[in-house]
Amino acid sequence: MVRWAQAAELPGLVAVELAADRLFEQVGIVFPPGTTMIEDVGDPGSVLVEGEPPAGFALIGQADGNVHLDQLAVHPDSMRRGIGGRLLAAVVDHARAAGAPAVTLTTYRDVPWNAPWYARHGFSVLPESVWGPRLRALVKHERELGIEVAPRVVMSRATEIGDDVAFR
Repeated sequence: MVRWAQAAELPGLVAVELAADRLFEQVGIVFPPGTTMIEDVGDPGSVLVEGEPPAGFALIGQADGNVHLDQLAVHPDSMRRGIGGRLLAAVVDHARAAGAPAVTLTTYRDVPWNAPWYARHGFSVLPESVWGPRLRALVKHERELGIEVAPRVVMSRATEIGDDVAFR
Protein backbone atom coordinates (compact mmCIF):
# COMPACT_ATOMS: atom_id res chain seq x y z
CA MET A 1 0.00 0.00 0.00
CA VAL A 2 1.33 3.43 -0.96
CA ARG A 3 1.53 5.94 1.87
CA TRP A 4 3.44 9.05 2.92
CA ALA A 5 6.87 8.35 4.38
CA GLN A 6 7.70 8.78 8.03
CA ALA A 7 10.77 10.82 8.97
CA ALA A 8 12.47 7.76 10.48
CA GLU A 9 12.20 5.94 7.11
CA LEU A 10 14.09 8.55 5.06
CA PRO A 11 17.62 7.30 5.91
CA GLY A 12 16.68 3.75 4.80
CA LEU A 13 15.56 5.04 1.42
CA VAL A 14 19.17 5.89 0.54
CA ALA A 15 19.88 2.17 0.03
CA VAL A 16 16.82 1.87 -2.21
CA GLU A 17 17.98 4.77 -4.37
CA LEU A 18 21.58 3.56 -4.60
CA ALA A 19 20.51 0.02 -5.53
CA ALA A 20 18.11 1.33 -8.19
CA ASP A 21 20.80 3.66 -9.58
CA ARG A 22 23.18 0.72 -10.03
CA LEU A 23 20.78 -0.75 -12.61
CA PHE A 24 21.77 2.04 -14.98
CA GLU A 25 25.25 0.55 -15.26
CA GLN A 26 23.65 -2.20 -17.41
CA VAL A 27 23.03 0.42 -20.10
CA GLY A 28 26.34 2.24 -19.69
CA ILE A 29 25.11 5.07 -17.45
CA VAL A 30 27.23 5.80 -14.39
CA PHE A 31 26.14 8.66 -12.19
CA PRO A 32 28.63 11.22 -10.88
CA PRO A 33 29.56 10.81 -7.22
CA GLY A 34 27.66 12.80 -4.65
CA THR A 35 24.68 12.57 -2.39
CA THR A 36 21.51 10.83 -3.42
CA MET A 37 18.37 12.89 -3.96
CA ILE A 38 16.67 11.33 -0.95
CA GLU A 39 19.51 12.40 1.36
CA ASP A 40 18.59 16.02 0.69
CA VAL A 41 14.97 15.54 1.76
CA GLY A 42 13.97 17.14 5.03
CA ASP A 43 10.19 16.78 4.75
CA PRO A 44 8.75 13.25 4.64
CA GLY A 45 5.56 14.87 3.33
CA SER A 46 7.21 15.03 -0.10
CA VAL A 47 7.91 11.28 -0.26
CA LEU A 48 5.47 8.49 -1.03
CA VAL A 49 6.59 4.95 -0.15
CA GLU A 50 5.40 1.37 -0.46
CA GLY A 51 6.39 -1.52 1.77
CA GLU A 52 7.41 -2.16 5.37
CA PRO A 53 10.25 -1.25 5.28
CA PRO A 54 9.79 0.72 2.06
CA ALA A 55 10.88 -1.11 -1.10
CA GLY A 56 10.28 1.94 -3.28
CA PHE A 57 9.63 5.64 -3.13
CA ALA A 58 8.48 8.62 -5.16
CA LEU A 59 9.98 12.00 -4.29
CA ILE A 60 7.81 14.89 -5.42
CA GLY A 61 8.12 18.64 -5.70
CA GLN A 62 6.58 21.51 -7.63
CA ALA A 63 7.36 23.02 -11.02
CA ASP A 64 5.40 25.81 -12.63
CA GLY A 65 2.09 24.96 -10.95
CA ASN A 66 2.43 21.23 -11.59
CA VAL A 67 3.55 18.38 -9.38
CA HIS A 68 7.06 17.35 -10.43
CA LEU A 69 8.30 13.80 -9.90
CA ASP A 70 11.87 14.35 -8.78
CA GLN A 71 12.72 10.69 -8.27
CA LEU A 72 11.06 7.29 -8.52
CA ALA A 73 13.10 4.38 -7.21
CA VAL A 74 12.31 0.75 -6.48
CA HIS A 75 14.85 -1.62 -4.96
CA PRO A 76 15.86 -4.19 -7.62
CA ASP A 77 14.95 -7.06 -5.26
CA SER A 78 11.35 -5.80 -5.32
CA MET A 79 11.02 -4.87 -8.99
CA ARG A 80 8.46 -6.32 -11.39
CA ARG A 81 5.79 -6.41 -8.69
CA GLY A 82 3.92 -3.24 -9.66
CA ILE A 83 5.43 -1.03 -6.97
CA GLY A 84 6.63 1.62 -9.43
CA GLY A 85 3.25 1.73 -11.16
CA ARG A 86 1.40 2.09 -7.86
CA LEU A 87 3.76 4.85 -6.72
CA LEU A 88 3.32 6.67 -10.03
CA ALA A 89 -0.48 6.36 -9.82
CA ALA A 90 -0.34 7.77 -6.27
CA VAL A 91 1.70 10.75 -7.52
CA VAL A 92 -0.92 11.47 -10.20
CA ASP A 93 -3.72 11.07 -7.63
CA HIS A 94 -1.94 13.46 -5.27
CA ALA A 95 -1.48 16.01 -8.06
CA ARG A 96 -5.15 15.75 -8.98
CA ALA A 97 -6.23 16.20 -5.34
CA ALA A 98 -3.89 19.19 -5.01
CA GLY A 99 -5.44 20.82 -8.09
CA ALA A 100 -2.29 20.57 -10.21
CA PRO A 101 -3.10 20.24 -13.91
CA ALA A 102 -0.22 17.86 -14.61
CA VAL A 103 2.69 15.81 -13.36
CA THR A 104 6.07 16.51 -14.96
CA LEU A 105 9.36 14.65 -14.78
CA THR A 106 12.76 14.37 -16.43
CA THR A 107 14.10 11.00 -17.50
CA TYR A 108 16.41 9.12 -19.85
CA ARG A 109 14.92 8.94 -23.33
CA ASP A 110 16.30 5.56 -24.36
CA VAL A 111 16.44 3.55 -21.13
CA PRO A 112 13.61 0.96 -21.26
CA TRP A 113 12.52 1.48 -17.64
CA ASN A 114 12.57 5.27 -18.06
CA ALA A 115 10.86 7.22 -20.89
CA PRO A 116 9.28 4.15 -22.56
CA TRP A 117 7.92 2.98 -19.19
CA TYR A 118 6.49 6.42 -18.40
CA ALA A 119 4.92 6.55 -21.88
CA ARG A 120 3.10 3.29 -21.10
CA HIS A 121 1.72 5.09 -18.04
CA GLY A 122 0.28 8.00 -20.00
CA PHE A 123 3.23 10.41 -20.08
CA SER A 124 4.40 12.12 -23.26
CA VAL A 125 7.46 14.15 -24.16
CA LEU A 126 6.98 17.82 -23.38
CA PRO A 127 8.55 20.13 -25.97
CA GLU A 128 11.03 22.66 -24.63
CA SER A 129 8.94 25.49 -26.08
CA VAL A 130 6.32 24.99 -23.33
CA TRP A 131 8.63 24.47 -20.35
CA GLY A 132 8.07 26.96 -17.57
CA PRO A 133 10.88 28.76 -15.73
CA ARG A 134 11.07 26.24 -12.86
CA LEU A 135 11.22 23.28 -15.25
CA ARG A 136 13.97 25.02 -17.21
CA ALA A 137 15.88 25.58 -13.96
CA LEU A 138 15.50 21.91 -12.98
CA VAL A 139 16.87 20.73 -16.34
CA LYS A 140 19.74 23.21 -16.10
CA HIS A 141 20.54 22.01 -12.57
CA GLU A 142 20.59 18.36 -13.72
CA ARG A 143 23.03 19.26 -16.47
CA GLU A 144 25.26 21.11 -14.01
CA LEU A 145 25.28 18.04 -11.75
CA GLY A 146 26.42 15.88 -14.67
CA ILE A 147 23.29 13.71 -14.70
CA GLU A 148 22.74 14.17 -18.43
CA VAL A 149 25.21 11.44 -19.40
CA ALA A 150 22.72 10.08 -21.96
CA PRO A 151 19.85 11.79 -23.85
CA ARG A 152 17.14 13.01 -21.48
CA VAL A 153 13.61 14.26 -22.01
CA VAL A 154 10.99 16.14 -20.05
CA MET A 155 7.66 14.32 -19.90
CA SER A 156 4.21 15.23 -18.61
CA ARG A 157 0.84 13.72 -17.95
CA ALA A 158 -2.42 15.56 -17.35
CA THR A 159 -4.02 14.76 -14.01
CA GLU A 160 -7.46 14.35 -15.56
CA ILE A 161 -8.03 11.87 -18.38
CA GLY A 162 -8.71 13.74 -21.59
CA ASP A 163 -7.52 17.08 -20.21
CA ASP A 164 -5.16 19.26 -22.15
CA VAL A 165 -2.11 19.92 -20.04
CA ALA A 166 -1.93 23.51 -18.88
CA PHE A 167 1.52 24.96 -18.35
CA ARG A 168 2.23 28.26 -16.68
